[in-house]
Amino acid sequence: MKTAILLMAHGSRISEANDAVREIAAMVKEMTGYEIVEISFREQHLPTIQEGVDACVAKGAERVLLMPYFLFVGAHVQEDLPEEMAEARRRHPNVAFAMGGHLGVHRKLAEVAADRIAEAIAATGWR
Repeated sequence: MKTAILLMAHGSRISEANDAVREIAAMVKEMTGYEIVEISFREQHLPTIQEGVDACVAKGAERVLLMPYFLFVGAHVQEDLPEEMAEARRRHPNVAFAMGGHLGVHRKLAEVAADRIAEAIAATGWR
């Protein structure tokens, strides 16, 4: 079965801010080897989540893993994204859908924060 990964981000009115999700998707595709890795946005920017689902299906996905690219649990993660998955199931009854976990608390995120702190300290010249 062909599996697609759909990264779901919040979205920003500033389109350049959304480019980061595209870069992450390219990295995820390279790291995982999945042929189909798409992006979508809950608000403020296109493609919408349903358009992202449609793109996955159009590329032959028989199952789609919806991955919330959200840091914290909130209304989007708890309510809106499950509703989007239910809508995708209604629209594509012959495709299997599952949802992964949001980014949340993870040691690798703390490592990224520590790296950014070190960069900022170095940039200020503080020691």
